[in-house]
Amino acid sequence: MVPSSTAIVVPGLSARLPLLGDLFAYHFMVNAFLAGTLIALTAAPVGYFLVLRGQSFVGHALSHVGFAGAAAAVLLGISPVLGLLAVGVVGALGIGTLGGSSPRLGIANDIAVGTVLAFSLSLGLFFIRLSSSYAANVYGFLFGTILGISDQSLRLIAVLSAVTLVLIGLVARPLLFASVDPSVAAARGVPVRALSYVFLVLLAVAVAEAVQVVGVLLIFALLVTPAATAQQITARPGRAVALATALALVVTWAGLAVAYYSAYPVGFFVTTFAFGVYLLTRGARSVWMRGRRQPSARRVGAVG
Repeated sequence: MVPSSTAIVVPGLSARLPLLGDLFAYHFMVNAFLAGTLIALTAAPVGYFLVLRGQSFVGHALSHVGFAGAAAAVLLGISPVLGLLAVGVVGALGIGTLGGSSPRLGIANDIAVGTVLAFSLSLGLFFIRLSSSYAANVYGFLFGTILGISDQSLRLIAVLSAVTLVLIGLVARPLLFASVDPSVAAARGVPVRALSYVFLVLLAVAVAEAVQVVGVLLIFALLVTPAATAQQITARPGRAVALATALALVVTWAGLAVAYYSAYPVGFFVTTFAFGVYLLTRGARSVWMRGRRQPSARRVGAVG
């Protein structure tokens, strides 16, 4: 129940809608906004390279690997974040190893990804079934539990975000080269295979964080959709990363704010807002491209 304040009746939401400042009246909401901010800051740049490298399926697979790790952690009585992280990193390295014969020099192929995905999902279901709080754990893993982020988990998320952002900054230039043209990058001496492993590990960390906001089933909302939207707008890497980060922050904050006043999960709103922005961007880009082609066609017809 939200704290009392200036009331505004909004159909479908809470009967009493306080001022936005009341969002931070509860400690759990402060933790949720801090965690959401850190996760969005991490997911956006990692998601940019994920989309650029055409590895969206890998991100989906690692979310299910993290599902198995979180379920095992709950069964053992330790933090689910640690389980998400540890098993996710192992899964990332496994995908990289099994996909080592890929024609793109170490970038995991679909067979390796699908194999790890199926096995990890079965493990997750097995661990969840052994858990005493079966239904609650399944819901949290599948759809996110950001409103239940503890102070300890928040500190761990802050450390993981800082490490991930530093590492992605250090490898950004060679990783961009290896992502755009891996064959030429390898010929120029860029360690393409090593960078593939580094990126998969960074992706596993980002997935472990993002799962807490949107859950396993909605992982694309923060990792893929903002980056895909940004790349519809600009092809320049720096601008695309900045735009993807801004979009991830906006949809995360908006999702948390709306969910606070409603009975629906945060992941639903974050995903819906992100998808809506993507559709609007695609539509606007299509109209703009059509407008550019028409004058060109008229000029060609005039010359003919």
